[in-house]
Amino acid sequence: MADIRHGLEILERNIKIAPEKPGVYRMLGEGDRVLYVGKAKNIKKRIVAYSHIEKLPVRLQRMVSEIKRMEFIIVENEAKALLMENELIKELEPKYNILLKDDKTFPHLMIDVQSEFPCLRKFRGKRADKNKYFGPFANVLAVNSTMDIVQKAFLLRTCRDGVFHNRQRPCLMYQIKRCSAPCVGKISREEYRRLVNEAISFLEGKNTKIQEELSAKMQEASDQQNYEAAMVFRDRIRALTNVQTGTQVEYAGIRSADVVAIARRNNLVCIQVFFIRSGQNCGNAPYFPRQTEGASDAEVLEAFLSSFYTRHVPPKEIMLSEDIENRVFLEEAIGARISTYQKGNKAKVIENALENAKAAIERKIAEEASVKSNLEEFAKIFNLPRLPKRIEIYDNSHIQGSYAVGAMVVATPDGFDKKQYRTFNIKNPDITNDDFAMMKEVLTRRFNKMTPENRPDVILLDGGLGQLHAVHESLKDFDLDGIRIIAISKGPDRNAGKEFYHMLGVESFSLPFQSPIAFYMQNLRDEAHRFAIGTHRRKRAKSIFKSRLDEIDGIGGKRKRDLLNYFGSPEVVALASVKDIEKVEGISKKTAEKIYNYFHK
Repeated sequence: MADIRHGLEILERNIKIAPEKPGVYRMLGEGDRVLYVGKAKNIKKRIVAYSHIEKLPVRLQRMVSEIKRMEFIIVENEAKALLMENELIKELEPKYNILLKDDKTFPHLMIDVQSEFPCLRKFRGKRADKNKYFGPFANVLAVNSTMDIVQKAFLLRTCRDGVFHNRQRPCLMYQIKRCSAPCVGKISREEYRRLVNEAISFLEGKNTKIQEELSAKMQEASDQQNYEAAMVFRDRIRALTNVQTGTQVEYAGIRSADVVAIARRNNLVCIQVFFIRSGQNCGNAPYFPRQTEGASDAEVLEAFLSSFYTRHVPPKEIMLSEDIENRVFLEEAIGARISTYQKGNKAKVIENALENAKAAIERKIAEEASVKSNLEEFAKIFNLPRLPKRIEIYDNSHIQGSYAVGAMVVATPDGFDKKQYRTFNIKNPDITNDDFAMMKEVLTRRFNKMTPENRPDVILLDGGLGQLHAVHESLKDFDLDGIRIIAISKGPDRNAGKEFYHMLGVESFSLPFQSPIAFYMQNLRDEAHRFAIGTHRRKRAKSIFKSRLDEIDGIGGKRKRDLLNYFGSPEVVALASVKDIEKVEGISKKTAEKIYNYFHK
């Protein structure tokens, strides 16, 4: 209790000087290590709550006992406090904060309404313009499904601007009745804009009269014996009818909401998020926060909401499976209504999300058991002193020495850690056709930056004995104690599952064909290969992209962007006439001639 008394004394001293304003507070321990970062509408009142030690859970009592000093940051409002808290938690990963790994961005549908003939596109990233966005969708399958429906029902174009501006005749999408072909004048600008507005109304859930209007138009076309037009209206009506038939009744009364439910089993917590927009389920995603031991479900939910909605645009309502303490504060900070329901349709939706959270925990436990089993087998087969916590897998990629890159992926007991992935552009041009020399350069550069925190237990190489000896030679001056270096070479007939494994001082061997550990090793190698190939392709594409436009005198970053936004790619620019190039905003006739001459010299 002596430590707790000391911590309480520090709290009492800070209560006297704490501001009665919104902001962020930090609790620091020995050596100024950050123990906890919190937000508050009134910092003084929030700190007073920590002084009532008997009301705190054991986890926070332990935190109080470790406090050595405190720091405060005053901000303008609750939203700023929320943003700052999350930035600090992300950067510092405090010992007693609940942590959420959330790297993903969700796909949306976008209509570029400012265009003359707006285009329907998939979009992922930060919204930076005045276009119309719809979503989020939990995954690509969900967004593709909705995009397919919108194409059938509203015939909007999905092609790139470069293709659109240079089209001479309708494409296949027009032939299969998924586009109205505005590129070649098959529809007027006014009629196309009407389709765009109908699509927006549909995606916003305001689609009650669309089918009635389409039915009237179909009948009118039929009366005028314009049967081809009538068939188009008929197909659009069918597409909309299929959507309404497939819409689940329980979501029908929900315009814009996220349903967030929490489930717990032992020390594993899952938060399931369902995205509901315009009465349709846009998919769901599970999250597994860390450092939740000793925290109540309400506390974990609150920490999740604080973190999640600083990275993602909130809906109008957030429906929770459990109420939280600082609901009013979060509503003001996030800008959404936070609700719980005990009966009715919305309660059923929350119960469904809760069942999905429980199922996700069961799957997670099964997956972790499988990974642990594989790692135990891995340690046994490759004679490791303990289960590997960090496995680094390396691969190279090039085309006859061009655009040569090395790639490193990292596997942990929690799966692939993509934040730790690294690429290495081969600096020595004389070795880009020599896989051994490339791998030596990559590993040397990697080990020059090795720290105790990122020291690997295993290095896995895509190659045979030659690659293994080359790497050992390049790392002979480094401390390799406790690091196992393994090379994988392709088996007979290059069959997956029949690879050979090589280590110094050990006879090469293969693993039992189609065994779980063989599949695990293949997965490690394939991920490195996928990442290396992807990096190589991006480098090659960037080089081609650069050589085609950046070498034209007088074409800077803005003009290059304008050209690509208009034409879609350097290849289309190269095929364009001087008059076509002149149509791009900011491109004069003289500049257009210069661009044309560059590609046709």
